[in-house]
Amino acid sequence: MSTVWRPALSLLALMTLITGIAYPLVVTGVAQAVFPDQANGSLLRDADGKVRGSSLIAQDFTGDAWFHPRPSAGAFATVSSGASNLSPSNPALATRIFDDAAKQAVPGQGPVPLALLTTSGSGLDPHLPPAAVRYQLARVAQARNLSAAAVEKLVEAHIEQPLIGPPVVNVLALNAALADISK
Repeated sequence: MSTVWRPALSLLALMTLITGIAYPLVVTGVAQAVFPDQANGSLLRDADGKVRGSSLIAQDFTGDAWFHPRPSAGAFATVSSGASNLSPSNPALATRIFDDAAKQAVPGQGPVPLALLTTSGSGLDPHLPPAAVRYQLARVAQARNLSAAAVEKLVEAHIEQPLIGPPVVNVLALNAALADISK
């Protein structure tokens, strides 16, 4: 019987050491050496070094002085991230979109961009298309007593071109920069 148990237990101990200890330590070490910012959560810090959030997770901004992100089905909570799972035929979805469109509407600017009315798959997408950010530009500039040109320049500086896909703007990073110039 020991001819079966001894190799099995030895293999279990070896695989536990390799996959449970050695491999995670190597991956963590490589990540910290090669991608330290990403390995530590892609944190955004203010001028004082205080963490304001992660550039990978949207935050809720309310009020006219801030650029608003996409809506979140989970109230921007990472634990309950996900889509709303409301079908296009569900009246609750139509009501929510209609209400959000009424809140976001800017007179004279046409319809509210779809990105400001629909949730992302995770409910935590921090990015918006530049058009959705520009739609909010006049409201933010007026609320902060800044020129539209100054705010537009800030938006332009925050447009990112990913490797694949259209240009996007990280709303958290844009709002952090907006807070810095308003001081």
